[in-house]
Amino acid sequence: VQLQASGGGLVQAGGSLRLSCAVSGYSTAVYAIAWFRRASGKEREGLSCIMVSGGSTIYADSVKDRFTISRVDAQNTVELQMDSLKPEDTAVYYCAAAGPRDSYGLDPNTFDFWGQGTQVTVSS
Repeated sequence: VQLQASGGGLVQAGGSLRLSCAVSGYSTAVYAIAWFRRASGKEREGLSCIMVSGGSTIYADSVKDRFTISRVDAQNTVELQMDSLKPEDTAVYYCAAAGPRDSYGLDPNTFDFWGQGTQVTVSS
């Protein structure tokens, strides 16, 4: 399974960006896809997760009501729409995929496949 994240960039505070995560390879092994981020000097943070089957979602409190995760099934892509961006959202953003689990959340240790990061910078 390969994941390719894209869509990062520089945006002013209050602006929006849409990140995309393209999934290829043995995609039937993927049960959930999530977005994480790592800001400089901080721990990796789970942001949002979507189930491949059913489409149920999970959000971290820090991004709930501002970020929206969605699937574009025809393109094997998961998107993260980020609105009302703040300078503290500046980080490298990663997408990750998980195989079968009893449950799913935002613990990075439960995700098996990772894409390269895409930089998001929010200026004040």
